[in-house]
Amino acid sequence: MEMQLIQPTIKPVTWQEAFDPQKSTTIIENHLPVRSPLISEKHLNQEVMVIETSKPIERIKKPISSPFILANTEEATLQHLKTDCIIPVFSKDNEKTIAHQEFIEVVMNAVNKVFQRQTINSPEIRVSHQIKGRIPEAIHKNAKDLLEHEKTIYYERMAFIIKVPTIRDTINGNELSLTIGGVRSYNQENLYSKKTLEKFRFFIGFQNRVCCNLCVSTDGFLADLRVSNTNDLYQKVLQTIESYKAEQHLLQMKELTNYSLTEHQFAQLIGKSRLYQHLPKKEKENIPPLAFNDSHINLMAKDYYEDANFSREENGDINLWKVYNLFTQANKSSYIDSFLDRNLNAFEFSRTLLKPLNGSDNYHWFLS
Repeated sequence: MEMQLIQPTIKPVTWQEAFDPQKSTTIIENHLPVRSPLISEKHLNQEVMVIETSKPIERIKKPISSPFILANTEEATLQHLKTDCIIPVFSKDNEKTIAHQEFIEVVMNAVNKVFQRQTINSPEIRVSHQIKGRIPEAIHKNAKDLLEHEKTIYYERMAFIIKVPTIRDTINGNELSLTIGGVRSYNQENLYSKKTLEKFRFFIGFQNRVCCNLCVSTDGFLADLRVSNTNDLYQKVLQTIESYKAEQHLLQMKELTNYSLTEHQFAQLIGKSRLYQHLPKKEKENIPPLAFNDSHINLMAKDYYEDANFSREENGDINLWKVYNLFTQANKSSYIDSFLDRNLNAFEFSRTLLKPLNGSDNYHWFLS
């Protein structure tokens, strides 16, 4: 029997209705009865879009058109991490680390608790730096003779996102959906010592659905989340989600559409960004920090002319929203362990460009 998809109807609602389990009608599996405090009272009359259906929406796994990060990563599934990968330990006391899949499931539980009446997609997972091993019984075998059950693997680095597509907004014609995710890098742990606090990176922000670029702000990002167990991890993730100011983040991004760089100013930005890498440390003190290297800047220069969504206008001008997305697009080539930090830097740096465009003498170095 062929399955028929339910065609949802879309209607505008207020922020309050979007986050209120009694008023939002979108169905989600395994929800818990808690309301999200993400949106402040002064923005309750702003309109967002949610999907309303008369029947539960089935979760359907769709192919990912464009990964949220590229570099040297590959796609992985939660089931693969659970069944095919070993869990690294701290060698001095043999205490296990918090596994990648545990981190993902902790975040999924927190997202389900806060957004229990919204549609929540399955996690998209990217991994890199596979660490291979073998079981003791295969110690004398050549690598080519190893059987599958004699091999062990785990991934040193992992990043994931979870989308909430029914909470969305539009900026400059680009649809953004609420997105939550995190990064784990075992290379930042000292696995040769006793168990200590483990480091994670976590964010809540938006994803540009046109290009899958992530949009991260300061209040929605924990760059140095250190915990010793999954209970503490859950509480800190939950706290960050509940304190995230979604409407403020959206307003700040929308402000970028009101300002543009001329072709000459963009050329100055590209050139000065290359020079910035070699500036003496003292001269950098009064200049906005820029975490992007020459390879990223080259991609931005190329996309200024060629990108289908964020290239220049006919007269050469480009608004700061597009500049911001050129940064986040180039950031997809970053390694997992620096990906989120650079993403945040892209937003903060783009915001600092507003100052010289508004006539301020501060932070004009990149455009002068």
